[in-house]
Amino acid sequence: MPGTKKKVFVKTFGCQMNVYDSERMAETLAPYGYAETTTLEEADVVILNTCHIREKAAEKVYSDLGRIRQVKDRRQVLGKDTLVTVAGCVAQAEGKEITRRAPVVDLVVGPQSYHNLPDLLFRAKSESRQVVETTFPEEDKFDKLPARIGPRAATAFLTVQEGCDNFCTFCVVPYTRGVEFSRPVASLIDEAKRLVDGGVRELTLLGQNVNAYHGEGPDGNAWSLAKLIDSLAEIEGIERLRYTTSHPNDMTDDLMAVHANQMKLMPYLHLPFQAGSDRILAAMNRKHTADDYRRVIERLRSARPDIALSTDVIVGFPGETDDEFEATLEMTREMKFAQAFSFKYSPRPGTPAAKMDDQVSEEVKSERLQRLQSLLAQFQTSFNTNCVGRKMLVLFDRQGKAPGALVGRSPYLQPVHVEGDLSLLGSIKSVEISSASTNVLHGVISL
Repeated sequence: MPGTKKKVFVKTFGCQMNVYDSERMAETLAPYGYAETTTLEEADVVILNTCHIREKAAEKVYSDLGRIRQVKDRRQVLGKDTLVTVAGCVAQAEGKEITRRAPVVDLVVGPQSYHNLPDLLFRAKSESRQVVETTFPEEDKFDKLPARIGPRAATAFLTVQEGCDNFCTFCVVPYTRGVEFSRPVASLIDEAKRLVDGGVRELTLLGQNVNAYHGEGPDGNAWSLAKLIDSLAEIEGIERLRYTTSHPNDMTDDLMAVHANQMKLMPYLHLPFQAGSDRILAAMNRKHTADDYRRVIERLRSARPDIALSTDVIVGFPGETDDEFEATLEMTREMKFAQAFSFKYSPRPGTPAAKMDDQVSEEVKSERLQRLQSLLAQFQTSFNTNCVGRKMLVLFDRQGKAPGALVGRSPYLQPVHVEGDLSLLGSIKSVEISSASTNVLHGVISL
């Protein structure tokens, strides 16, 4: 297998952790002669790295598999084999059901087993059968993955924690990703240094419940996320740090202090509140109240007055009344989120909420979501508009679509478009913001 010249096509659905996992899956195949391609028709291996958070995301996978089957058939006529893999959380949740619904699939592999991807693909091909691997291996998959090498973009994700012990009643994560696991500090420092050597200047630390991080430190003790952030900040070449996604209950005193004292930690935090009603929060098993969330935000803004907030919100959770939805709108008005992700409640098989009575109709959920998103857009537009005339430090990480255009990220994670030379990619420059819309800032590089 080593030495062959093959192509792998990877399509990623869902969260940032899936983006990280997709990169790592491609890296596991590189030593076996596989190079990444963005053209499905030339791929010898196709990987769909899936998300199971919402029903539409799962169904889109099956829609894509229909198109992939046609490509596989055309390649077979030309004498070319194509191995089709479904990975990620849909794979973990549905397992053999995927091979039943989509015979085109050769391999189903859960997020805890993708370090074995080369061996699993070899089995599927050599044994000419569908292989399903959705166990939770005892070994640490991160120890089995190859070292990260090669040039990279200026920004990168670094998974520091996986799984979740909270068991929110709407969420499949504890069942697809397992219980909380935190990677050892030494492993993370080593991976971060390799990323920096490849050109990375900004790291986003990832976890399903990242601020519950408690990995083993070099001193043998469990380190908090705050201590890990301070340690990563000492690595020469790292200019910016972020982390996501967090739970309000794990915003500890030392993490608040890091927001105040560690200037490499960007003044931006994604902190889901999900609903403004205490009864709905209890039904979700969130283990915090609306006022608990308010107090956390008050402390954060006291520690870092310039912090910008993002959040997740679910509308139409089972039993949600009009008054309870109004409580969500009121929380939104109070917080004035700079960005937000909002969704209609989607019943996921196997979760407690899917079996609850008083499921809200699609019509009501759609109407509520439209009202919420309209409000959220007003605050996001207002936040961006208030940036006009300011100078911001922008990390340029990609080329824009127009000739001579660059795109970077502000400290608040806003995309910033400027005219500039490609030599500026990977650098941080002061930009004066000249205009803004709901989703984008435009500016001029300061001389």
